[in-house]
Amino acid sequence: MVWIKRNLFFVVGAVIAMGLLAAAGVYDFKNWQRNNAALDALNQAYVKLQSLYSQNPSPGNDKIDNIKAAGDQAQRLRQWIQGTEQYFQPIPSIPDPASGEITDARFAGARDHTLSQLQAEAAGASVIVPPQYGFSFEAERTLVKFSPGSLDALARQLGEVKVICEILYATRINSLDGVRRVRVSNDDVSGPQSDYVDQMITTNDLAIFTPYQVTFRCFSQDLAGVLSSFASSSHGFIVKDINVQPAAGVAASSATSNPGGDAGGFGQPPFTPARLPAAPIGRGGLQTVLDEQLLSITLDVEIVKLLPGN
Repeated sequence: MVWIKRNLFFVVGAVIAMGLLAAAGVYDFKNWQRNNAALDALNQAYVKLQSLYSQNPSPGNDKIDNIKAAGDQAQRLRQWIQGTEQYFQPIPSIPDPASGEITDARFAGARDHTLSQLQAEAAGASVIVPPQYGFSFEAERTLVKFSPGSLDALARQLGEVKVICEILYATRINSLDGVRRVRVSNDDVSGPQSDYVDQMITTNDLAIFTPYQVTFRCFSQDLAGVLSSFASSSHGFIVKDINVQPAAGVAASSATSNPGGDAGGFGQPPFTPARLPAAPIGRGGLQTVLDEQLLSITLDVEIVKLLPGN
């Protein structure tokens, strides 16, 4: 104790030094742990960066920033979609739900008016259609009560069928043999098979795709007009498939398979579209270079409807 009293300042200084050494040791140990953790994180980041660089495409490097390029491309795609909206205008339903709730009575009235209008427009355009044809709505033609939950879908299809038929009428085809659509109602189960397609309505992140099939007869220049009209329409039509056959062969086949019966499954006697008379060949006249034949055309058409927000 005497020695401590004599060397008090030395003892105090030694204690303080030991404390500082202990604190320094703890500090160094914690920094060592942090450095190890940082080193581990750096190694993991390096491994991840190497894996990203090995991908195809990679995120880029100091000269090429593929992530920014992808963001720019996504922005340009959104701008392109906005710019093409004018070519994907929705077809109004019949009746239009914007003017009030679609009820059984309201749809029945719109159905009768639209089918009569399509018959009258066909006559005005000199387009032959099967007598009393229901334009794929034969199952609903006489109904006054419809399957619950089906009116909105039926109204959309009625509007779309009307637009499709009017495009065909405008190009002056010779005859419309039939329109086929997707079944959207329990009432469609009782309809004739010739009114429906086997495909289904599909949806992706951008749009809804509704398939239709139309069969008609025309000459080659009229077919070109039909395809051009679908391509230039503002309603987003896509022609998915086309089948062309000589109309004479189709008519003969139908007559052989259904002697005295219906033509094409419409429940009506077969009808013969108007044919162009053969040009007489006079003595010394010009040689016939092109002998135009009436064609039977089947088109698979999809209507593209953009989803809200695209």
